[in-house]
Amino acid sequence: MNRRELIRAVAAHTADDVRHVESVLSGVTDVITAVVAKGEPVTIQGFAKFAKVERAARMGRNPRTGEAIRIKASKRVRITPMKTFKETVMAPSHAPRLARGVYPTSPDLLVAQAAERRAAASGTTSASAKTTATRSATAPRAAAKTTAKKATATRAAATTATRTAAAAKTTAKKATAAKTTAKKATAAKTTAKKATAAKTTAKTTATKATAAKAAATRATRR
Repeated sequence: MNRRELIRAVAAHTADDVRHVESVLSGVTDVITAVVAKGEPVTIQGFAKFAKVERAARMGRNPRTGEAIRIKASKRVRITPMKTFKETVMAPSHAPRLARGVYPTSPDLLVAQAAERRAAASGTTSASAKTTATRSATAPRAAAKTTAKKATATRAAATTATRTAAAAKTTAKKATAAKTTAKKATAAKTTAKKATAAKTTAKTTATKATAAKAAATRATRR
């Protein structure tokens, strides 16, 4: 399987677009290559580990002559399959099952999947258009309802203000009436005091007159 066949098989397996799969695969290989080139290993659990290995200079022997030779320091790339990957490959019955037409990849399957994606995209577009139309139709109604609510709130506020003003006027009138009543009560008390003083004066005058008469009578008898 070459790169092109791999991309088509993955696209058929995931029901995705071939160009999208190619873009993702290119991104994966670019990132792995760049990270490993910096000296940091990349491990894909269940698949493989990619690493750059540095070997120090060492002594060895020429396999032909047996002569001792010095081996220079070197760097190399090591790709180590993970345990799960090795065990699955060695036991094909445990390998993932691919649907018919994934590999070898059937062109008809790719065409059918592309048609399904277009239909789904068309349905999504229609749904979006309906949603937009519904929102456009609902927005004026919502605005009208909001305006009506604001008008009702304004009228209620005006009514409340009018009632408050009327209550204030009524309270003021009651306060004025209470003051008038208090003044009248004070005037009545003053009049009552004056009447009591007059009665006292009359009694005093009568007493004096009686005393004068008594004195005159005694004088006459003498």
